[in-house]
Amino acid sequence: MTASPHWFSWASLNGVRKPPRPIHGRVFFFSFFFFFFFFFLFPLFGSLLPRESQEKPQRKAPLLPPGARSPRAMDWQPDEQGLQQVLQLLKDSQSPNTATQRIVQDKLKQLNQFPDFNNYLIFVLTRLKSEDEPTRSLSGLILKNNVKAHYQSFPPPVADFIKQECLNNIGDASSLIRATIGILITTIASKGELQMWPELLPQLCNLLNSEDYNTCEGAFGALQKICEDSSELLDSDALNRPLNIMIPKFLQFFKHCSPKIRSHAIACVNQFIMDRAQALMDNIDTFIEHLFALAVDDDPEVRKNVCRALVMLLEVRIDRLIPHMHSIIQYMLQRTQDHDENVALEACEFWLTLAEQPICKEVLASHLVQLIPILVNGMKYSEIDIILLKGDVEEDEAVPDSEQDIKPRFHKSRTVTLPHEAERPDGSEDAEDDDDDDALSDWNLRKCSAAALDVLANVFREELLPHLLPLLKGLLFHPEWVVKESGILVLGAIAEGCMQGMVPYLPELIPHLIQCLSDKKALVRSIACWTLSRYAHWVVSQPPDMHLKPLMTELLKRILDGNKRVQEAACSAFATLEEEACTELVPYLSYILDTLVFAFGKYQHKNLLILYDAIGTLADSVGHHLNQPEYIQKLMPPLIQKWNELKDEDKDLFPLLECLSSVATALQSGFLPYCEPVYQRCVTLVQKTLAQAMMYTQHPEQYEAPDKDFMIVALDLLSGLAEGLGGHVEQLVARSNIMTLLFQCMQDSMPEVRQSSFALLGDLTKACFIHVKPCIAEFMPILGTNLNPEFISVCNNATWAIGEICMQMGAEMQPYVQMVLNNLVEIINRPNTPKTLLENTGRLTSPSAIPAITIGRLGYVCPQEVAPMLQQFIRPWCTSLRNIRDNEEKDSAFRGICMMIGVNPGGVVQDFIFFCDAVASWVSPKDDLRDMFYKILHGFKDQVGEENWQQFSEQFPPLLKERLAAFYGV
Repeated sequence: MTASPHWFSWASLNGVRKPPRPIHGRVFFFSFFFFFFFFFLFPLFGSLLPRESQEKPQRKAPLLPPGARSPRAMDWQPDEQGLQQVLQLLKDSQSPNTATQRIVQDKLKQLNQFPDFNNYLIFVLTRLKSEDEPTRSLSGLILKNNVKAHYQSFPPPVADFIKQECLNNIGDASSLIRATIGILITTIASKGELQMWPELLPQLCNLLNSEDYNTCEGAFGALQKICEDSSELLDSDALNRPLNIMIPKFLQFFKHCSPKIRSHAIACVNQFIMDRAQALMDNIDTFIEHLFALAVDDDPEVRKNVCRALVMLLEVRIDRLIPHMHSIIQYMLQRTQDHDENVALEACEFWLTLAEQPICKEVLASHLVQLIPILVNGMKYSEIDIILLKGDVEEDEAVPDSEQDIKPRFHKSRTVTLPHEAERPDGSEDAEDDDDDDALSDWNLRKCSAAALDVLANVFREELLPHLLPLLKGLLFHPEWVVKESGILVLGAIAEGCMQGMVPYLPELIPHLIQCLSDKKALVRSIACWTLSRYAHWVVSQPPDMHLKPLMTELLKRILDGNKRVQEAACSAFATLEEEACTELVPYLSYILDTLVFAFGKYQHKNLLILYDAIGTLADSVGHHLNQPEYIQKLMPPLIQKWNELKDEDKDLFPLLECLSSVATALQSGFLPYCEPVYQRCVTLVQKTLAQAMMYTQHPEQYEAPDKDFMIVALDLLSGLAEGLGGHVEQLVARSNIMTLLFQCMQDSMPEVRQSSFALLGDLTKACFIHVKPCIAEFMPILGTNLNPEFISVCNNATWAIGEICMQMGAEMQPYVQMVLNNLVEIINRPNTPKTLLENTGRLTSPSAIPAITIGRLGYVCPQEVAPMLQQFIRPWCTSLRNIRDNEEKDSAFRGICMMIGVNPGGVVQDFIFFCDAVASWVSPKDDLRDMFYKILHGFKDQVGEENWQQFSEQFPPLLKERLAAFYGV
């Protein structure tokens, strides 16, 4: 089971700050009916809807008379009858009637067979100024779609006519038409035409000099779109580096009298900051000087682009900003309070970026007294936020979810984890936070302010609190709910960074937050759920009756709240509490299960998916304690009912399969009555997906590519069954073709499929090796080729599976050692190997722990083959396993290393201190393993002599020296 998502933070405060967005958005205000039509028209060249009109089938003959053409494309003139036909089609297309829309789409498909149709479209856009603007613009957007779909097949005269018309009319009096022509130009340019249209950039740059405002603005609009879509190409030799001319040209317009032109100019240059375009770097000081001159511009769009530029420069050219940092910070403090929220949002990004810079603490410390109140004030819901969130609606549990309410789910493949880890690193508990205002999916000032406070709390830690605590008290107990809600959000935002400093206040604050779970306002109840989840680790560290029991009781009530947003927040917060409390929840299992099962009958679609996660996390957290007849009888019937209701192609299977995987692992033999239909369906899902993939590979024009997530979740549930049922899974495997399917999945092109395949292989090796052994000769080469740390999770799972196979094969592993050993040694020696997140425990393990264990196991079964390489891996091997707690995997690995030292004692001599340290990491090794350690330590001591040993042991840290003396007498 993956770690439960934290549904109620801003956009991912730990790591990714927000959803990625383009550096500059394009916004055009079309009339409602025009936008409505465009929404339906967009998939012009997909499968068309079936016709429902009563007309006779239309003839295939041309519907459009060809225009009268002279040899020169630019002199093309339309046939009047054909023009009227096109105009009528454009009018019809603006009808909201679905049947009319279908007829229009059919006609468009037929008209698109004739290249002249595109001449008609550009003619309407650029020449028919008597027509209304939405109709003209719509004509241009249909043409844009045609260009996108098959511009390469346009006859040269048609392409030339379109390009010439665009350049001749970029200065149209209508801003909507100028914008449409700009979109059309950049679409043509994106089809490889920047190289084939050499006059485009020079002409657009020349048009910037026009005294006619419309021409200058239209040319700038088109250039801005080209800069957005083709920034890398513009800075390449392929076009002779036009930026060398364009950047100085753009900088001239920073002082233009029109704010729209100034805004275009900054936006154009901004496109090249992150890529450090050389032409911009050559003019960087002029650029910054011009930005400072525009800092107090009256136009909000200009101010927004100035803020955006400074934020990016902070990331890529901080050296140029440092001399002016005090002034820039003062400026950004003002702009973060700008009356235009878009400007304030761009300015607020500055604090997020600054927090990532090494100089943050030094340059910002003296400004915290001003900054903190500004960020806190930005965390309040605006009036429009409350309207969008339906903040006045308290009970909506009976309202069905719309499909737009439900985010698409992506399954995360199963990653093999080690069951024990010695230490929990700080800050590992919140690997990924989701949106705190799910309905407000756009990044906004509230979220950005909260994210900024969070990252700054991680920079300044307790130093932030003197500026914050006086504000917090007033906020948390404020009579206005909007203010109180923002105070609870502030408290959650600082939880990770300021935890130590907050500890003295938590005994008073946690009961207050628990009380807020009963607030009459749903938005207060929901944010209280989230903030309490951020302090769950502290709650669990206290005596259970003090805070854990009251919090659990109130959260379970909120899981059954009448408001869907509160249900969601409570369910997610409870999943976090489950991860922290683990077996502390065992005494309350009956009550917890009653609540979660009751929610099955109460929840709408979206929250049902989150409920699955809470149940799966509960199973992960309490493990085999769930395997009681009373609990199984409560939990399994509703899960199996949902399982039976869902079809094989329903994506709601993803969270349910993930949930059942955790439940099956926890229930062990308790899952036996339910295992056969679940197992068979998983095998069927894998088989179906593989068959669909094969059909798509052979006939891509006839079949759609399958969604392989169905196969991945099925493989992961099969892993859960194998892990939970152990030997009981053998009969199910015997009656199925899973080994054949697994062979195919292990070779799939998608890394996530291979990742889950290797996890299943390892689990089946442990549970029923009798069915795996006949396939070893085919499987081992595939495992060997997947020992590639570029795909770290695939590599880890393949490595773990090899280790499990070793333990079953014994000496028969000998033919395969060389197939994998060199790769494993290379991986364990690899610097900066990515850390592996242990999903089951939320803890980080050493990146090389799984390869180290597998090398040890290889040495255990084939010491003669592995020992010669001992010197190449002994040091990283020891450092990888010193922090792993005592367990069976560690036991087998250390037995292997001892046997290899017996074969090749010289291989450990240079790094013997690391071996001593690794041995000392054991708390209670089995007696025979302790004897092996004793013999090696004393053998080494005897070999070097007492005096040399004393000199050698002087290097030991005091704790290591004590442990070796106490346990092994050396």
